[in-house]
Amino acid sequence: MYRKLSLLFILFIPLVGLAQQPVVSSKLSQKGQKLFEQNCGSCHNFTQDGIGPHLGGIGAISDKAYIPGMIRNAQAMIDAGNTRALPLYRKFRTVMPSFDYLKEKEIKALIAFIEDQPEPPKVSSTMGKAIEDPIPQKIGSSGLVVKMEPVLQFPFTNDRIPRTRITKMDVHPITGERMVVDLQGKLYKLNAKDEPSVYMDMAKEFKSFINSPGLATGFGSFAFHPEFEKKGLFYTTHSEPAGTKPADFAYADSIPVKLQWIVEEWKTDNPESEVFEGKSRELFRIDMVTQIHGMQEIAFNPYAEKGDDDYGLLFIGLGDGGAVEQGYDFIPRGKEMAWGKVYRIDPQGRNSKNGQYGIPASNPFVGDPTAIQETYAMGFRNANRIHWLKDGRMLVSNIGQRQVESLYLIPEPGVDCGWPDREGTFQIERKGDINFVYPLPGNDGDYNYPVAQYDHDEGNAIMGGFEYRGDDILELKGKYIFGEIVKGRLFYIDVADIESGRQAEIKEWFVSLEGKQVNLSDLTKTSKVDLRLGQDKDGHVYIMTKPDGMMYRLIP
Repeated sequence: MYRKLSLLFILFIPLVGLAQQPVVSSKLSQKGQKLFEQNCGSCHNFTQDGIGPHLGGIGAISDKAYIPGMIRNAQAMIDAGNTRALPLYRKFRTVMPSFDYLKEKEIKALIAFIEDQPEPPKVSSTMGKAIEDPIPQKIGSSGLVVKMEPVLQFPFTNDRIPRTRITKMDVHPITGERMVVDLQGKLYKLNAKDEPSVYMDMAKEFKSFINSPGLATGFGSFAFHPEFEKKGLFYTTHSEPAGTKPADFAYADSIPVKLQWIVEEWKTDNPESEVFEGKSRELFRIDMVTQIHGMQEIAFNPYAEKGDDDYGLLFIGLGDGGAVEQGYDFIPRGKEMAWGKVYRIDPQGRNSKNGQYGIPASNPFVGDPTAIQETYAMGFRNANRIHWLKDGRMLVSNIGQRQVESLYLIPEPGVDCGWPDREGTFQIERKGDINFVYPLPGNDGDYNYPVAQYDHDEGNAIMGGFEYRGDDILELKGKYIFGEIVKGRLFYIDVADIESGRQAEIKEWFVSLEGKQVNLSDLTKTSKVDLRLGQDKDGHVYIMTKPDGMMYRLIP
């Protein structure tokens, strides 16, 4: 573990706010812990609010029907006006999915574990009064309604909602075919008739592959080398259990590891083959504190040409692994740590410490012995999409904690986007309750602030998108289109307004199906749309929804 924090370094890390280990008082509670990690841990913990409220101390409430009722059907509890469920819905603006598929004995085990967990200690703020409404101005309507048509429904890979976990679309560099990955482990190739076939099955490639627990655990992303036609190389990310192999990026043994993320290089025997055949090698693996905020994106700059600084270099988005929510705020903070970054590496090089890839000489921290040399930009909680505009500028979308969703322009290598000291253009108390934001201090540091942001009055999680390259929808020309994962809302900003130091105005746009304007939440019949966006070689835009596995195409 060549990047493991030394004991000497750990001794100088403030220990205030470090997470307590879960309490397990019985075999029933032990079973419940596994169920919690599998079904609940992506949204809840016992120390800090996240997507949902923290559950520390909830076992002490007098209403003993509340916990089992919420597990079975939270929506029904809200609809019934439950005096605890309704205020939480108004606060968090999202509904927990139903877990009615759990057996009665599993629910009892889950409750036993939850009731074991004590209420976390109260943490006083040193920053004064938090901002109640970070961005009072609401997102305005563009008035644009775009027609869409159904393309296909992907094969179900789950026996419950979400029935698929389709998460990213890209284009085969030789054939132009659309490629779509499902976190469950399959990479699909779509032919001209919109029929999917499995190009690669990660579960068959690696016995240690896992796609749970976690909302983004599994086959995370893929990217084709710019010389794929000649070299047959492409790259993937996937997750494996903690301790499968020694990690190249690790931390102190006293801090838990939930799982590992791996970057893999694949060499196909035939770049035009319908099904992958070839071999692979591992570039690196990294430990994660929890199952959330892992490695969601890898990409090559599609506009880089031979001789350009970015050509052939792989960009990798790394989240904080949930470390800050668990009290380990130092893990993604600063140039010395490997998490909360966007890396840039040369997969064909060999001058990394493990000898499996290269560190570009132009990376911003090359030559700094205290820094992670792979770092290109830092300060991200959950960098979920990387995109280059046609003019070559780079954007990174970042899913926020409880208040702000943000889109960052990366004007130069080495910028710090603030996490865990900033959320959007606001300050957070990283050693206190990270679910509140505060005004920026007068002596503000040298941070790179977002070019667009919205708060949780509008949505819970940003879905990064792309600059529209098509010709069919004239109203989208010159726009960067993106969205909101949970509610399925669609947004854009003008590319001309993307500029460091200013906020581009976000506008909402809409879709219609068979002549009727529709909401994606109505189409999926769920409270969580799980929106994803894609664009093919001709610039046609695709909308994908995980719960029902549907793909739609925008049409004139």
